[in-house]
Amino acid sequence: MASTGHVRAAAACAAALGAGVLVAGPAQAHVTVSPDTATAGAFTIATISVPHGCDGSATTRVAVQIPEQILSVTPTRNPLYDVDKLIVALDEPIQDAHGNTVTERVGQVVYTARTPLPDGYRDAFELSFQVPDTPGETLVFPTIQTCEKGQTAWTEVASDGQDPESLEHPAPTIAVTAPAERDGADATDVPDAAAAPDADDAVDSGSPALGWAGLVLGALGLVAGGTALARSRRT
Repeated sequence: MASTGHVRAAAACAAALGAGVLVAGPAQAHVTVSPDTATAGAFTIATISVPHGCDGSATTRVAVQIPEQILSVTPTRNPLYDVDKLIVALDEPIQDAHGNTVTERVGQVVYTARTPLPDGYRDAFELSFQVPDTPGETLVFPTIQTCEKGQTAWTEVASDGQDPESLEHPAPTIAVTAPAERDGADATDVPDAAAAPDADDAVDSGSPALGWAGLVLGALGLVAGGTALARSRRT
């Protein structure tokens, strides 16, 4: 039979583990984006994940605000939701990468549930776009989750020096990274002259074949000569 001290110790460990689970739980329940890094100038598909409802209430709408640095977004259709792109006008026209004049951009992508997403179930929403060519910046996607009862605004952004894990409702973010440096020799590199075969070597490399051909021709000549000699003797 376990002693009273052992029982108390086991109870204390269980309580500590339970507290750890309670602390870690909310961090895992945030609305997130994957991947959380993307290469500057590249095309990517970001997935916004919603893992639960609002305090037990089913989710009916997810609105994702698009960073100002991104002009165009292509959302993936979800059979359980209606999707809409909300267009906003730019303060001033700009030129895109193809030289076209752009006067508006996608300001928000809204998914409205045809059937509410029950609490305790996860859903994901994909957004395709070109990453701005701004290495070192962070793209923020504030997301409003509306439920049958209430809503949750995932819009908090950590200030300088603040631990992002301390935020109660952090906004999904993507860090823009610099393109990887290209390895290997340049395509315009010319092979070293020392590696090129010498003309004499090229001739020498073919000399065995030439030697065999000479022997064959010589043998044929001997046969032809012998035949001619035999015919002349008969005559």
